[in-house]
Amino acid sequence: MKLAQPLLFALLLGIISMNATAQTLPPLPDTISTEARQSLQALEAASAAAPPPASIEEMRQQISQLQDAMGSMQRQRYDVTIERTTIAGVPAIVFRPAGGARSLGVLLNLHGGGFMLDSGSQTENIPLAALTGMTVVAVLYRLAPEHPFPAAVDDAFAVYRDLLRTTPADHIAIYGTSAGAVLSAQLMVRIRDTNTPSPAALGFFSGSADMAHTGDSEEILPKAMGQTLRQLAQPYVGATADTTPALSPIYADLSGFPPTLALSSTRDPLLSQTTLFHRALRRAGVDADLIVFEAMPHAFWSYIVAPESDEAFAAMAGFFRAKLNAVEQP
Repeated sequence: MKLAQPLLFALLLGIISMNATAQTLPPLPDTISTEARQSLQALEAASAAAPPPASIEEMRQQISQLQDAMGSMQRQRYDVTIERTTIAGVPAIVFRPAGGARSLGVLLNLHGGGFMLDSGSQTENIPLAALTGMTVVAVLYRLAPEHPFPAAVDDAFAVYRDLLRTTPADHIAIYGTSAGAVLSAQLMVRIRDTNTPSPAALGFFSGSADMAHTGDSEEILPKAMGQTLRQLAQPYVGATADTTPALSPIYADLSGFPPTLALSSTRDPLLSQTTLFHRALRRAGVDADLIVFEAMPHAFWSYIVAPESDEAFAAMAGFFRAKLNAVEQP
């Protein structure tokens, strides 16, 4: 993979600073892989020379091209088919292992991208379709600022209800990275509040369940995303009160949430919020696990090719295989 593609991908997502104000971090530890070290050092060295942010329209176009390019490269490792479709009136992408799904399980993905971009509809899902043997449905929900909360949750809920027509709830998992993790937790609140059958599992990967507060890791790493999540999410939050449980699930009754896997990393600004939600789930009696990776940045598996990313995808896939009542296809 050429450096220019993951670098631009990271810059567009705001994962590293877009100018020379990037915070100086300690040297990378010896405990990470050589591949991760090389990628992270190259990203850090290039960040000061990064171009100024493009308009939202240009960023969406560029990141769409990057999703296609990086998805094409991922398919050299993972043999999957990709179909663009519409489900319940909502655009979606369906990923299947080559030769067809080996399991009845369905994974419903809500992609990252700061609520305003599509930063992961392919790169988050191609590996998981191959590694789980399951069908993955990525919801291309409406984006902010044109469509603030709850438009994206409305779209996700519509797709989830449509899946229930053909797939039992205990054969479905919901997951997302970054903004997608936020949306996944919000979708779970909607499902519970409407007495809709609950999925078998939730993947909460480098996200937040609290739009009202900034986590300690964001204060420690204030420049890592260019701005705090509260600032980044304002076009999405709109006029909704930030402690509304439907928007900030940490203020909701979390009892009855499905088994949850939370992932983050020590140089992820959303580490605090990921761990706070994990603890809130456990206090509510939910079966919740947390994995934290050493020295990796926010949502690293979506754009860094390294053993750590392979390990993250393997952990996700193992969790979904274990938690879904997804019998093998006859």
